[in-house]
Amino acid sequence: MKLINTEKAPGAIGPYSQGYIVSGIVYTSGQIPVNPADGIVPEGIVAQAEQSCKNVGMILDAAGTGFDKVFKTTCFLADMEDFAAFNEVYAKYFVSKPARSCVAVRTLPKGVLCEIEATATTE
Repeated sequence: MKLINTEKAPGAIGPYSQGYIVSGIVYTSGQIPVNPADGIVPEGIVAQAEQSCKNVGMILDAAGTGFDKVFKTTCFLADMEDFAAFNEVYAKYFVSKPARSCVAVRTLPKGVLCEIEATATTE
């Protein structure tokens, strides 16, 4: 197992890591819309989805891979009414259309509107 750690994405806010590489597969922790320099992105779902995607991208980059190698994501929304707007942002980043689960949850850390985790290959 190889730990993934980059200052270009938010550090863990609990007892977990940004991600791991195991046997050529990258597993990212869920990324919420935290700008590593400024904190939580306060604007609505579009800005928050954008930042969450950017954070996933920074972790993938640190692992030596990218969005085109993602084959599975899990997305969490605080409100399913945001689904269409979230999808518009998501589609700009995950152009390879990985398998995905997207669920609404009661609350997310720090009161954010979305969280994204990804699984990718390094090959």
